[in-house]
Amino acid sequence: MKEEVTDVNKETFVMSQKGFEEAKKKLEYLKTVKRKEISEKIKEAIAFGDLSENAEYDEAKNEQAFLESEIARLESQLKHVQIIDDSELTNDKVSVGSKVTVQNVDTKKKFVFSITGVLESDAIHGKISWKSPVGSALLNHKVGDVVEIKTPRGIVKYKILKIRKG
Repeated sequence: MKEEVTDVNKETFVMSQKGFEEAKKKLEYLKTVKRKEISEKIKEAIAFGDLSENAEYDEAKNEQAFLESEIARLESQLKHVQIIDDSELTNDKVSVGSKVTVQNVDTKKKFVFSITGVLESDAIHGKISWKSPVGSALLNHKVGDVVEIKTPRGIVKYKILKIRKG
């Protein structure tokens, strides 16, 4: 359950099996459906004639370049994934793959965070990377621990109320 640099250009990315499957589906969608959509846009734009002053063509080519970059990035990352073994997870301490319930010591507001690898993080849905300030601060702590986290707004203290497998 480590995310480390294996050489200068290849980082190993920690992911759940579910996250890995979702990333593979996204890659397949980009390579098939999205590529075809953009190809059609380019064909339509070419049909308008003079490409030197064709905004639709320029936009479609830019979209294609962005898509190909995204495909290459995803392919590269998926080659360097370490799948989290759920059987190694415990409810004793926070680790990648844990779902953690915390309470802000000052406001008493509760939050539930899923600690994920970088590629799976989605803060809007409570999935935070173990490399984020909150995720890294919570790692290896236990129920009852109060964790101080340095944020742009100042120090926030969270008390860990519950840990379970993600």
